[in-house]
Amino acid sequence: MPNRPIRLRGGDARTKGDLWFLFAVLLLAAYGIVCVYSASSYNAEVQYGDPLFFVKKQILGFVLGTGAMIGISFLRPERFQKLGLPAVLLSLVLLALVFVPGVGKSNYGATRWIGVGSFTVQPSEIAKYALVLFSAGFFARDPARMRSWKGIFAVLGTGLAICLLIMLEPNMSVTMCVGAVTIGMIFLSGAPLKKMALIAVPVLFAVPALIVAEPYRLRRLSAFLDPWASPKGEGYQLIQSLYALANGNFFGTGLFRSRQKYRFLPFAESDFILSVIAEETGFFGVILLFSLIGFILWRGFRIARNCDSFYGYMLVSGVMLVFAVQTALNALVVSGCIPPTGLPLPLISAGNTSLIVTMAAMGIVYGVSRHNGRRGSHKM
Repeated sequence: MPNRPIRLRGGDARTKGDLWFLFAVLLLAAYGIVCVYSASSYNAEVQYGDPLFFVKKQILGFVLGTGAMIGISFLRPERFQKLGLPAVLLSLVLLALVFVPGVGKSNYGATRWIGVGSFTVQPSEIAKYALVLFSAGFFARDPARMRSWKGIFAVLGTGLAICLLIMLEPNMSVTMCVGAVTIGMIFLSGAPLKKMALIAVPVLFAVPALIVAEPYRLRRLSAFLDPWASPKGEGYQLIQSLYALANGNFFGTGLFRSRQKYRFLPFAESDFILSVIAEETGFFGVILLFSLIGFILWRGFRIARNCDSFYGYMLVSGVMLVFAVQTALNALVVSGCIPPTGLPLPLISAGNTSLIVTMAAMGIVYGVSRHNGRRGSHKM
């Protein structure tokens, strides 16, 4: 953690920043377009009469996300410091609007979107990064807050409020992601380990309690433990995902040649797109994909390490933490390591809100590297 003053130095606004990070993010998002086309073309043609239905949206999201990423990178990081509280309040309002009849949009038994007509937004995607903005600014304004229960509970309470609204949608996977990010931001702030341990204990007890509280979660847990006990019910999705992984073997069936995407695997273009990627490119293809993801994480946390302010460190680390947690949860679900939950693979899965918001957040990270006072942050 940097031990420098909170104030950010302007640096040279003309610096190119970490171009390796920028190119890697754009490359991953561009690869996502190819993956979405492969995973969705058949289903899109059957359901909408247009094999490009999902990929057109993904390309639009890529264009808008790239514009947001580049545009935001020109803003000095200190401009975001005052946006934390307004961003969280806006997120809470948007999450509440999901439950307003006529505003909230339901799909597959869950109400997770708001919108008018064909235009929809998923507030939970925005809330994750709003929490990062709030936590970074809150601790940066007074770093002593990290050592007091009052300061820790302010961030913890904000995260719990977001989790509660997301849980009511219901969306257990994003709830887990936001919860992990909340704990992660408190840890990154430098909170004492004893306090972190006291926070972790009730969290560990809360997870099984939440599972028992809802019958559908118990069914998913049962299907996770033995998916073949209900191969046409709760266990169906996981079984089809495992079939895709097994079919990919070491080198895959070849790009665009997945079998599971022919409406065998539900949500092949979104939550389970990694299954299709694994089937088409095999074990080595997945290794290359996660090598690129790992490279982005390395460059991102490297930018955080080189920040000349505590706020910049917290902001960049928080964005990268969201990306890391969401990627890990998606991979664990697809591989059957944790019960199936709906969570997109960031920058890859179909979904405009997720793609645009994630690329905009990556723009913050790249912007910090551009405006950082240190020289040489863009070197390999």
